[in-house]
Amino acid sequence: MANVVDQDQQWLLSCLSATLDPNQEVRSFAEASLDQASRQSAAVLLKQLVKKHWQEGEDSFEPPVVSDNEKDIIRKMLLLALDDPHRKICTAIGMAVASIAMYDWPELWSDLLPFLLNLINNQTNLNGVHGAMKCLVLLSADLGDNMVPTLIPALFPSLLTIVSSPQIYDSYIRTKAFSIVYSCTSMLGAMSGVYNAETSSLVVPLLKPWMEQFSSILKIPVQSENPDDWSIKMEVLKCLNQFIQNFSSLIKSEFEVVLQPLWNTFVSSLRVYELASIEGTEDSYEGRYDSDGSEISLESFVIQLFELLLTIVGNSRLGKVVAANVKELVYYTIAFLQMTEQQTPVLLYHMPSCFPVYLNKE
Repeated sequence: MANVVDQDQQWLLSCLSATLDPNQEVRSFAEASLDQASRQSAAVLLKQLVKKHWQEGEDSFEPPVVSDNEKDIIRKMLLLALDDPHRKICTAIGMAVASIAMYDWPELWSDLLPFLLNLINNQTNLNGVHGAMKCLVLLSADLGDNMVPTLIPALFPSLLTIVSSPQIYDSYIRTKAFSIVYSCTSMLGAMSGVYNAETSSLVVPLLKPWMEQFSSILKIPVQSENPDDWSIKMEVLKCLNQFIQNFSSLIKSEFEVVLQPLWNTFVSSLRVYELASIEGTEDSYEGRYDSDGSEISLESFVIQLFELLLTIVGNSRLGKVVAANVKELVYYTIAFLQMTEQQTPVLLYHMPSCFPVYLNKE
């Protein structure tokens, strides 16, 4: 039987062959590609090593354990590599940093947060900002209640600077900043039942500046065929949802600044939705994801928009705010229920009793 060579093996063979090419440009490109691939693989293997050999007592632990001296060297080298210009390598390193942080931060890795903050505040090194943000996204998604009081006061001012500076930071970085805010406010909400006074003291200073920032993003009409616009607005909607669900008693006085921009987003998104999902004349980016695996489709954005509206309407404190405009809200909501011609036969097939007149005509 002939040997079967998979795509990765074929790529490796091609690169190795290219390193012997007499053309210097071909050789240089092949060598750079091999270097990038080996560094990415090293970061992935390191993450696996951390899982198995970093912390004794863990279910996944296998001897031998990494020595304290080796751990210190690894931590330092990883941080210095976070500004790698290659996104895949940067992501792999960020994942390795986050996996170690789960065991060592903050007690055994006290300089991690200051280092990451220094990176995201350095506007001259956007590669470093990308790397630090990747780490912080992963860290914030798995926060313990002991970490939140330290993280939020130190981190949120820097995040606010990022999201309010589109002329400096790209949509990816700003979207990830909102993602971190969402994760942190979710944890605050989970803590509020037991630590009500403590969480309130953390949340109150955040409300005014962040509500103003939410407002500035939502007041811009939804842009057709622009998944970056949908993505960043969707993260804003998720953050708002968390604030309202968990801290509606604190947010009421600041909520009005968001109301009109939110309505603008709701109304402007309808035409974009009609063009993409109903008329099918524009790309809805259905089933597409960004480099981190987050969905960027228009449908996911619209779903998040309605989840927020349901939260507002169902909130005893904030529902009264939209009561005066309930007719308009219902009108636009019904418009979102439109179906394509392709969807109609499917609905008739599964729910024939709902359309007896239509079926009799057929």
